[in-house]
Amino acid sequence: MPDSHDAVYEARFGRSLIQVLAGAGWTPLVAFRVDGEGVLLGGAPARYKAQTAFVPWADVTAVVLWEQRMSGPSMAYVGVQRRAGAPPLPGQNAGLSPDQTTKLAPHVDHELFLASRPVNLWRLDPHALQTAVDAFAPGTEVLVRE
Repeated sequence: MPDSHDAVYEARFGRSLIQVLAGAGWTPLVAFRVDGEGVLLGGAPARYKAQTAFVPWADVTAVVLWEQRMSGPSMAYVGVQRRAGAPPLPGQNAGLSPDQTTKLAPHVDHELFLASRPVNLWRLDPHALQTAVDAFAPGTEVLVRE
């Protein structure tokens, strides 16, 4: 049942032909959502259903904003730091090894990298994110990793 609380934070991908060709239809896809149940990490539009992951608040220890440094502009990410022993999540990076994630983002631990999504084709509102986390998971921090 959808959460109608005012503090729910939801960001959607812009509609694209890719999602139609991948079979997801024309409805805007949720890229990221924070509500009373937990955090939804949307999959890439071309593989949305297979890569979308839900993390219940019981598994979340922090919400983390970070950037992947590249030779050109950096890529912003949002992810969830999870309790030890939380089950693996599906996602576009699920098959990466710790060595691979260290090469891509040495300042981010492997598990956080796997539980993150790029802020790409959608916009993140840090203030609305903080408001939602404060409302639904008081005491859970929103961290910014440099």
